[in-house]
This record gives sequence, structure tokens and C-alpha cells, in this order.
Amino acid sequence: MTLYYAGLNNSLEPRREVVDGQQRIRTFLAFVLPTAVKNFDPDRDSFTIKSAHNKELAGKAFKDLPTEVRQNILDYQFSVHILPSSVDDRDVLQIFARMNATGFKLNAQELRNAAFFGEFKSSMYSISAEQLSRWRTWRIFTESQIARMAEVEITSEFAQLMIRGVVGKTQKALDALYEKLDDEWPEKAEVERRFRHCMEELDNAVGADLANTQFRNRAAFHGLFAAVYNVAFEIGSTLKKKKAKPLPINFRTRVLKISDTFRDARAPDKVMEALARRTTHKDSRKTVIDYLKSQLSRA
Repeated sequence: MTLYYAGLNNSLEPRREVVDGQQRIRTFLAFVLPTAVKNFDPDRDSFTIKSAHNKELAGKAFKDLPTEVRQNILDYQFSVHILPSSVDDRDVLQIFARMNATGFKLNAQELRNAAFFGEFKSSMYSISAEQLSRWRTWRIFTESQIARMAEVEITSEFAQLMIRGVVGKTQKALDALYEKLDDEWPEKAEVERRFRHCMEELDNAVGADLANTQFRNRAAFHGLFAAVYNVAFEIGSTLKKKKAKPLPINFRTRVLKISDTFRDARAPDKVMEALARRTTHKDSRKTVIDYLKSQLSRA
């Protein structure tokens, strides 16, 4: 965690002005020493450790932590960059304008990442990050899309598929899922296991060649993942632990053949339409998934 300080211009007082990192400092002090926080508001500022971050310490305030843990927190060293007092205020503003100017407002997934800190958010961030090399190898997302958490969002959609079946994608529904499963998520381990299994199966069957197929298209990849999940666990099944069924022996050949069909626009019109327009609507997703299920299960 990096903090940026600037010396007070035209002042010989041994004080520094925090120009970036004020919220981080406030959060730290609110946990460790609330009385040091100006205008401390318990409803806004106080918090305890969440289960997603540490199950053994969940629900505890700083004063309730073991002595060793408290000492470790107090021993934490902040990374600090100090700007000389000779730096003009205008220059400071320009520096941070360049640092923070991405040209984009936060997207829905970035907002969710900032709003939630519990079980579901932590899980989606973690298991999507585990697959980083695959996202890159398969070229499902560009580097800029990954930087803006596109892979976390589609991972969330896959979890949503396992929990609720085939649904349309709406940011409101994803927000609601994050909120509902923020504090407790009993099926977490099973959903994570199933996600990893499906990604592993895809990699083992098709590997890097997936990058050269029409399944680089996000809507098509969503359908392919759903079809793999359906073979292994069945869409709509309960989330009780169950053994995964294997993919067909000629799965790779079928995937490549379907990709050619998509590329040449030889799939049924309604399937091609579903891949081109209204791709996140429930009916479109169901059309693509049903088509892939039928093609991949042919004898």
C-alpha cells in the first residue's frame, strides 16, 4: 500500500500533507485506534474482520485479536513516497491527474470490486486470477480488458450459471448475487471446484488452439463453458458434491468443427443471430447453449 505525502509549502513545521492515501490511513486507524480518527462515525467507519479474509479471526475487532496478531498489524510498514516541499501545488495536482486519468469511468465489475469484500467477491477474484495464463493463452480477453476485470465478471457469470441455471446477464442481478453471498456462501468450495474442473477440461481437450477458434468470442465462450459444465455436472443440478462426468472422447474434434460452422455462418440462423445480437439475453444464451449441447453430445 503506497501513500503519497507532500511537504507543506512555505512552512518549516515538521508536518506532511497526505495527497493520496487518506482513505487508506483512515481505514487503518478506524480499525486500530478509532479515537485517532477525526469525526469517527461507528456506522460508517467501524468494522470487524470478515470470514472471507480469515475464518479464525472473523467478527473480531482489533482489541479482541491475539496479542501476536495485533503486534503484526502494528509492525506493518507502509510504502511512502514523499514529494519535496519545493514541489508546487499545481505540479502535485498534475502528477495525480496523470496517475488517475484512465479516460474511463469505473465499469460495473470494478464498482462491485470496490463495494464488496466478502465471500463471493473474494472467491471470484481469486479463482479468476488462477486462470490468468489461460485467459491470455486462449485470447478471450485483451490485456486492457483483464486490467478492467472482464475475466472476473465472466467468472461471476459462470458461478451464477451454476447457482441459478441459464439466466440473462444484467448488472443488477450480478450486484444482487454479490450482496446475497457477501457474508456467507455455503456452496463456495463446490462452485470453485466445478469451475476449476471445467477450465481444466477445456484446457486438456483443446488447449492453446482455442485461441484460433470462434470461441474467442465472449458469447460463444460462455456457451462453450456452459456446455462443458452441463456434461460434467448438469446445468440446474444441486450444488452438493458430485463426481464429474468425462467429456466425449472426440470433444476436441467437435469443438473445432463447431468453430468452423460458426466462422462460415452455417449454424442455424437463430444461433448465428444469438451470437451476434442480444448476446447476454436469456433466450440468446439458451439458444447457443442448447445448440452446443446437441452438437457436442452427438454420437
